[in-house]
Amino acid sequence: MAITLDLLRRTIESTLLAATATEAAVEALCAEAVERGFHGVCVAPCRVARAAAALAGTPVRVVSVAGFPLGSQTTRTKVAEVEELLALGAAEVDLVMNVGWFLDGRISPVSQELRRARAAAGDAVFKVIVETAAVGPKRVREAAALALGAGADFLKTSTGYGPGGATIPDVRALKQVAGSRCGVKASAGIRSFAQARDLIAAGADRIGTSAAGAIWREAVVALGQG
Repeated sequence: MAITLDLLRRTIESTLLAATATEAAVEALCAEAVERGFHGVCVAPCRVARAAAALAGTPVRVVSVAGFPLGSQTTRTKVAEVEELLALGAAEVDLVMNVGWFLDGRISPVSQELRRARAAAGDAVFKVIVETAAVGPKRVREAAALALGAGADFLKTSTGYGPGGATIPDVRALKQVAGSRCGVKASAGIRSFAQARDLIAAGADRIGTSAAGAIWREAVVALGQG
């Protein structure tokens, strides 16, 4: 698949989840996303309403996170968070899987939690963050299959707060499970156009990155397109 600027802009979710992020920074993120035509912006729950207001009337989607960053909140809390994010204006929700339960072998509680969150998301895009580096390479496919079975629209690699970020082997593993049934989102540690290009080639349908502007500028130079 040839990487073009149009393809790249349609994959990027420009991300700002730092605890120190200000309202002005969120507004700048939204303005850049509109200017560049990015798919969406991923912001902290407390910034969803502001981002939704800033992006009203544009095609840029508001994405936010639930159970972030550890995935260890109670099921009731995570489901309520999904519901609140949608009420505030989010169009897509990225939920962190309970990795501890998964590693305990508590597969049924993990599945039930994901299914309840999926139901709460309704028609919104629902992504499950597998936290691939924490799950480990031997169990990535198992965790991904669990998320897919619960109705995930996307399998997502990482929070950016775990032991590692998106890698090509992890994206390939998620893609093998996803096939054509759902998408794959690579996130965490993606700071260059070369990384984004290689992850897309490996099977990523979305790129979550806090370096969207820098990646875009590199891409314009590399691809020679305006």
